[in-house]
Amino acid sequence: MLFRISKRKWFLVIGSIMLLAVLAGCAPTTTTTETADLLNGNFWEKNVVYYFAITLDTFAKWFGGQYGLSILLLTIIVRTLILPLTLKQYRSSKAMQALQPQMAEIKKKYKDNPQKQQEETMKLFQTHQVNPMAGCLPLIVQMPVFIALYNSIYMNPDIRTHDFLWLQLGEKDPYYILPIIAAATTYIQSKMMQKQQTQTMPGMGAMLAIFPVLIFVMAMNFPAALPLYWIYSNIYTIVQNYFLYVRSSDKGKEAAPAK
Repeated sequence: MLFRISKRKWFLVIGSIMLLAVLAGCAPTTTTTETADLLNGNFWEKNVVYYFAITLDTFAKWFGGQYGLSILLLTIIVRTLILPLTLKQYRSSKAMQALQPQMAEIKKKYKDNPQKQQEETMKLFQTHQVNPMAGCLPLIVQMPVFIALYNSIYMNPDIRTHDFLWLQLGEKDPYYILPIIAAATTYIQSKMMQKQQTQTMPGMGAMLAIFPVLIFVMAMNFPAALPLYWIYSNIYTIVQNYFLYVRSSDKGKEAAPAK
């Protein structure tokens, strides 16, 4: 059962990466001249991308027209809104970690009966109200946001042509600085939670190791606004993981009795 669940998580992560890769090479063939033009588009443009673009426009006005800061504020709001899902993921991971000895015992006891092993593992999860798929929720929730941001770059002319620092948000970073920072921050946040993830989901360590490389390659091909969003999101996650994983781990060590 654990293998099948791990496999599903792999499919979700890999599927998300493939979707991002497709987006990287599929820029819209037409662009809008005004944000209001989105109201004449399809269902997604009228009901999602339009409001997304309006929100970014509003935030940019607050910051004197700076869309780079507008994306930062949007990132903080989105990540804070999904914080309950992240905390649920954290609690689920901790619960899975606590169940590792019992899961190992089930695997050993029913090593010659995979079906029984799966049944007993599922019963264990149900008894302790653990959802092994909870770790995928934050990723799934963020995907529509990421896609909407991608669309708004090409459909919102103010974002598409805006200069921020050395960047034009609608163009690739010519110096590859953003891809490098995006990959580095992805690596840092992955390392912070690697021990927890590899214990609860065997095989995830390899995925965490190659993910920064994939992020670097995709960030090279995306308009600068997207890796900028990634970097903001990664920094938020690094701070979040410090309190969830690093600090809580240090407290646990302090509370442990000396041997």
